[in-house]
Amino acid sequence: MKTRTPLVRLPFLLFLLVLAATASRAEEPVPAATAAYNNYLVRLEGRLAQQHRAAATFIAGLDSPARLAGPHQGQPVLEQLNSDQLNSPADADLPGALLHHWRGTAFIPGAHAADFEHLLRDFPAYPRVYAPQVVSARTLSTKGDRMQALMRVRQKHVLTVVLDTTYDVTFARLDPARGFSISHGTHVSEIADAGAAKERALSATEQHGFLWRIDTYWSWAEQDGGLYIQIESATLTRGIPRGLGWAIAPFIQSIPRESLEFTLRSTAAALARRN
Repeated sequence: MKTRTPLVRLPFLLFLLVLAATASRAEEPVPAATAAYNNYLVRLEGRLAQQHRAAATFIAGLDSPARLAGPHQGQPVLEQLNSDQLNSPADADLPGALLHHWRGTAFIPGAHAADFEHLLRDFPAYPRVYAPQVVSARTLSTKGDRMQALMRVRQKHVLTVVLDTTYDVTFARLDPARGFSISHGTHVSEIADAGAAKERALSATEQHGFLWRIDTYWSWAEQDGGLYIQIESATLTRGIPRGLGWAIAPFIQSIPRESLEFTLRSTAAALARRN
């Protein structure tokens, strides 16, 4: 009797084959892709600035009872905000690159805004709160509501990838019950042989383009007997070779979603333990 390879493994095998053939030298995104990503962030941050001007609009989607059902039942709501662009990975505005934009919302009964902001600022605690994804984290500098931090993250999706990212983080508040943070990744390095004696950061010409840019936006509001937390994540990665999107795109696109969901659930669990 012949043993068949499960069909579910096919996309992963194709991904590995294509990665070996095309991803050995991703280098940096081309200037046009970087410019398109920066322009996207300008629009995103403009919308968030408008959203954060009033308590009624501070958390996106709270005006819809249907959208609140999941968070109030302990289930985060996850939304892909640029799905049209992702359906066209060869978009001329992003040559050789993909932009991923996701938003997640959760509700933690009994939690408080002050506790959440303290959690976000406590970078040395991240390896405990966000294990096993966050391997290490430390604060580089603090000046009022602005911080710089360094974080090492391990992502395992068939391949194991270790990345060191430096962040510039700013905190702000509408009032004591509502606040937000803007986190810009200022430098991303892919690490080879992480944890070994021969560990090193890959040069720009050696990196695979798993993550070129990352920018994260938290919003939180204490109301309805608990705390709403909402995170938006925009990332820029290398693109998918033309003609192979049917096999690789679902895998590539699952990584930002799964990472966002993990972050949201881990944060909610950490806040629930404080109650």
